[in-house]
Amino acid sequence: MFRVELDRDACEGIFACLVRDDRFVEDEAGLATVDPDAAGVVDVDREGERVIATFEGGVDDAELAAAACPPNAITVRAEDDTTTDPGGER
Repeated sequence: MFRVELDRDACEGIFACLVRDDRFVEDEAGLATVDPDAAGVVDVDREGERVIATFEGGVDDAELAAAACPPNAITVRAEDDTTTDPGGER
C-alpha cells in the first residue's frame, strides 16, 4: 500500500494527473481530487485543502501523475515513509 497526498492550494487545475492515473478526477471546484470509488483506492480523507488517499496495488501510475503535475501538488510515498516527496521524485 502507498499514500498519495494532494495539496489543493498548489493545484492549478491543469489535470495532467488525470491523464496518467484514472484514480484522479476533477471535482466541483475545478481542481484535482481522488475518486474514492476507483479501483485500488482504500481510503480518502480531506484535511482542509489537502486530500490524503491510501491506495493498494501498483504505484507506477500514481508516480507518473505526481511527476506530471507542474506545480508539484502531488506526493506519493510508501505507507511507512515519513519523508515528503513533492512531485513524486525519488
